[in-house]
Amino acid sequence: MAYHDILYDKRDGVATITINRPKVLNAFRTETVEEMLAAMRDADNDPDIGVIVLAGAGDRAFCSGGDNSARSSGSESEEGYGGRGLVGLPIEELHSAIRDSRRPVIAKVQGYAIGGVNVLATVCDLTIASEKAVFGQVGPRVGSVDPGWGTAYLARLVGEKRAREIWFLCRRYTAAEAFQMGLVNKIVPADELDAEVESWCREILALAPTAIAIAKRSFNADSENIRGISFMGVQAVKHYYMSDESKEGVRAFNEKRKPDFKKYL
Repeated sequence: MAYHDILYDKRDGVATITINRPKVLNAFRTETVEEMLAAMRDADNDPDIGVIVLAGAGDRAFCSGGDNSARSSGSESEEGYGGRGLVGLPIEELHSAIRDSRRPVIAKVQGYAIGGVNVLATVCDLTIASEKAVFGQVGPRVGSVDPGWGTAYLARLVGEKRAREIWFLCRRYTAAEAFQMGLVNKIVPADELDAEVESWCREILALAPTAIAIAKRSFNADSENIRGISFMGVQAVKHYYMSDESKEGVRAFNEKRKPDFKKYL
């Protein structure tokens, strides 16, 4: 397929999927997720590919989450991101594609990893970050939430107290703080990020691919129940997006003002 929102490259055993929307800090919309899904499936079915890397174009952001300018705050029939999937973009399918891929998936984070893409970094097998990277959640500020991999699985990685802090306060965390809490595997200077990711890919590619695939499936088995939590949670988010409270978050974001959620309680 022709790609418009991503760059897709396969070279020397590594497939690199790059969100290519730098003007909006690589925020994803329906088309972005669909293209990432197609590329993920293609890479997983290619016997010459042993590692998949997710990245963002430019040096400012890995991704800034869902593009709220593409999310309607209108009538119930228009609510969501306008595509397929429970909330108008098949984000739960992308999470599953990352988990189900037989290849290790590495998140290469050079800048902002905020909101929905913070969940993607959480779901990826490994995360390598630039010293300039910034992590955090923004959902409750814009009338959104990820009640699955972004919450339950996040707690597996960073501990429940930290996971609740991340969601209840919507603070931003430096790469060093993210590393300390277990969200990141390695931090390097910005100009060394590409080389470091390449080095990790080469080490993985030198190992037995079937053994790696079995190891990944066995890790996944221990947390597979969260998939059910995620699908149930996305169903709840679909209905939440139809609420006046959630719509206020979208309107406030698009109007560049502070939301007033309390008047819709």
